[in-house]
Amino acid sequence: MKKSLIATALSLFVSLPALAAPQTVTLSVPGMTCSACPITVKAALNRVEGVTSVKVRYEERDATVTFDDAKTTVEALTQATTNAGYPSTLKQSKATQE
Repeated sequence: MKKSLIATALSLFVSLPALAAPQTVTLSVPGMTCSACPITVKAALNRVEGVTSVKVRYEERDATVTFDDAKTTVEALTQATTNAGYPSTLKQSKATQE
C-alpha cells in the first residue's frame, strides 16, 4: 500500500510540468501616452522569466504576451508593467497550442 502511494505521488509530481502550457494574454496598458512608452513596457515584460514573446501596440494601448505558465503568471506580468510605471490589467486570455 505504501509503495503504491509513493509511486502515485511520484508519477503525479513528474507529470506536473506536462500540465504547463504556453499561454497568450493581452494586457490593457492605458498609461502609454507617447510612442516611446511601448519600448519600456516591452522591456519590462521581456525581463519576466518564462516570457517568450511580447508585442506592444501603442495605438490600442495594449500588450500581447506569450509565456510559459509554469514559470510565471498574469499577476507577475501586470506587476512588471506597474513597476515600470505603466499599470496594466488583463484584457484577454487564451491558451495556445504549440
